[in-house]
Amino acid sequence: MFDFFSARRPSTLASEAMIATSHPLSTAAGLEILAEGGNAVDAAIAAVAVQCVVDPLMTGLGGDCFALYAPAGGDVRALNGSGRAPGAATIDALRAAGIGDEIPQTSPHAVTIPGAVSAWCRLHADHGSLPLDRLFARAAGYAEDGYPVTPRVAMDWAENAALVAGDPHAAALFLPGGKAPAVGERRAQPLLALRLREIAAKGAAGFYEGETAARMTAHLRSLGGLHTEQDFHEGRDQAHWVDPISARYGSYDVVECPPNGQGLAALLILRILSKFDMGEGLSEADRIHLHAEATKLGYHHRDALIGDPASCEGIAETLLGDAAVDRLAAKIDMRRALPPTLWDEPEHKDTIYLCVVDREGNAISFINSIFHGFGSTRLDPATGILFQSRGASFRMTDGHPNAIAPRKRPMHTIIPGMMCEAGRVVMPFGVMGGQYQAAGHAAFLSNLLDRGMDLQAAMDAPRSFATAGKLQLEPGVSEAAREDLAARGHTLEIVTSPIGGSQAIRIDPATGLLSGGSDTRKDGMALGF
Repeated sequence: MFDFFSARRPSTLASEAMIATSHPLSTAAGLEILAEGGNAVDAAIAAVAVQCVVDPLMTGLGGDCFALYAPAGGDVRALNGSGRAPGAATIDALRAAGIGDEIPQTSPHAVTIPGAVSAWCRLHADHGSLPLDRLFARAAGYAEDGYPVTPRVAMDWAENAALVAGDPHAAALFLPGGKAPAVGERRAQPLLALRLREIAAKGAAGFYEGETAARMTAHLRSLGGLHTEQDFHEGRDQAHWVDPISARYGSYDVVECPPNGQGLAALLILRILSKFDMGEGLSEADRIHLHAEATKLGYHHRDALIGDPASCEGIAETLLGDAAVDRLAAKIDMRRALPPTLWDEPEHKDTIYLCVVDREGNAISFINSIFHGFGSTRLDPATGILFQSRGASFRMTDGHPNAIAPRKRPMHTIIPGMMCEAGRVVMPFGVMGGQYQAAGHAAFLSNLLDRGMDLQAAMDAPRSFATAGKLQLEPGVSEAAREDLAARGHTLEIVTSPIGGSQAIRIDPATGLLSGGSDTRKDGMALGF
């Protein structure tokens, strides 16, 4: 029985349709579309458009998108809506521009051609049922007339204020009076309403062609970028369907988007954990230790091997094979932590994720991101578009699978997930949090499947993350577990901000009952009818 004194909330239950997002206005917008007879794709597009307005530091039209879509009774398809580097982007060109071993977040060279709008329009053309102007109505209204800033958004906004102050156009919009808005303060972004209406009227061409594309190009070039209008024109149709990848965990198949996303790392971590007994017999410290060690191994291979799909063909089959997984699992010593240098990439933690199941049983797992908080912080004052910083993922190393090159896609951290049983989708799910996402997928599914936790409890459980040479722990991890982990050689960091966020909707294949969860670390909720 649920503990109603726990200060947690139970999973949300519904019988017909459900949406789960990390912002209440996004959830409400998607639910409204479902109630009007719209399908899962319609609701997802309506919800993400709202979130691009009301959660501007996490996502936007200037970002990228990935999705997994399963029509009722059909196979899961993966949509790659990630953008490419400009056609003139080479290591030599960036070196000549003064870029060193890493591409800085705020550099114009961190800005890849946004892929989100291309992805939305591809999804809508192939599977949508309501017109875009209807789907964008709530988002355009909030952009034009304003919206109240929610508590988690306000906290994250304030944490990024110093960085945003470095761009005069972003500062003018996002730091009214020189400071981040307070909880409940009303904010508006009227230019975004114009962009949404352009896209509704003209499709992807309204963003990637014409005056809007010309203005975005001109602004990026004024900052020293290599972008051209042709780069934007080519971006119009860059989103495309691909075959997903999957791995078995217990009696379920976990489905992810293939590279250039890090879904492969999530599957590799799960495959490694499957070699151990992850049930309730494990101590808290043992569970955290195993997850940390599997994460280091999974991310080490991610960073060495994953990039644009053309640069890493066949890598999924190799890494997920029994021989590779057995070798990696054998490296884990329950008494001693692996060296932290196995993976020491910097953390990136800003993304939004949502999922929808409609009356017909269509399901979508959907993620949209500008990478860092406020992306590159580079805002075009003529169009109101805040550009992502996804190009900061590229390596400045010749021969690396993720080395920057003309029209190349960088390795992505954003990954939607699906869980299937006996060939049927039983749960779209996702975990936000940049680099944490692959580790987060594994931890959430282990809580759900190995420990038998219900959906909301599996999300709310204290989190840990082996990153940047440390083992981050949320305050809910016990003192006894902390002492045990330190004795095994982990360098501990008790975090002051929550690790990630998540949403999921589980479908009971026998009854059709929908059970939804939305992470209490965010402002959102799961709602249905």
